[in-house]
Amino acid sequence: MKNTLLTLAAFTGLFTLAAQGDTKIDFAKQIQPIFEQNCVKCHGPEKQKGGLRLDNKADALKGGKDAVAIVPNDLDKSDLYRRIILPAGSDDVMPNKGDLLTKQQTDLIRDWIKQGAEWPEGATAKTPVAEKAASEEPPKLPDFKPSAAELKAVAKLETMGVSIRPIAMNVNWHEANFRGLGTNSADAALGQLKDVVSLMDLNLSGAKFGDNALNNLKGLTNLTHLHLEHTSVKDAGLVNLKDMVNLAYLNLFDTAITDTGLENLKGLANLQNLHVWQTKVTEAGVTNLQAALPKCNIVRGWDLNAPVVASKDDATEKTMPAKKKKKKQ
Repeated sequence: MKNTLLTLAAFTGLFTLAAQGDTKIDFAKQIQPIFEQNCVKCHGPEKQKGGLRLDNKADALKGGKDAVAIVPNDLDKSDLYRRIILPAGSDDVMPNKGDLLTKQQTDLIRDWIKQGAEWPEGATAKTPVAEKAASEEPPKLPDFKPSAAELKAVAKLETMGVSIRPIAMNVNWHEANFRGLGTNSADAALGQLKDVVSLMDLNLSGAKFGDNALNNLKGLTNLTHLHLEHTSVKDAGLVNLKDMVNLAYLNLFDTAITDTGLENLKGLANLQNLHVWQTKVTEAGVTNLQAALPKCNIVRGWDLNAPVVASKDDATEKTMPAKKKKKKQ
């Protein structure tokens, strides 16, 4: 019996190692996008909260003023992981502004650290272009007076658990966040949005809605930022964005969008930043859209300028096609 248990344990260990090998975390494709979207704004070349930088390997492994952020193979000593899994409202939680990381994202960082936190030389996380531009040059907004229908819709949305508030003091332009709905369907709340024409920033990240629910966005032509990551949005749903001429930022991370859906974005001349990592979009689809929107920074989840280091399990090294770098202003 004892020998049988030892054999079983050994087999289980081998199986676990094999499973880990099959799920090797790729920094450029899976971790770098998380750092770019959620971390480098406060821990990058322009700003280093707590003395921590997460935009390059050397500084990230060195850590900040208070602790070492990343210790390869040791989660207990990696302060970064401790902070990203803290509950909302904690003093030390990261990020401490905006949305917390999803469980999928924290699990990726956890596994990456446990596997040795491999970070290819030369790979750097960059601040999203649209967010950098927005922080440097706040838009000058025209005066706006909401209609009675809009005021009623805003009040209704608040009772439904949707956070909707002015984007700045003493202005009537709004931003809305659907996180308060949790796992409840967002269809009814989305139905109220059609009257909130002052909406400039809409966060539907993780929201649950039906195939036709995005029809309510058609008239929201003042939108500049739209988060659709971690949703069930399909190619047909992007048809509703065609008239959003002011849209500058669109996040489609972790959706089923394909090259067909990108066709609906070709008329968005002001689109500056598009995130399509972990979608079904191909390099050919990105190239096609880039031709129509040459000023748009299309992020597929890794820096195409950086060399791709093959994993130990790969028989041959692979390289990615180069992408033209944008000149710094």
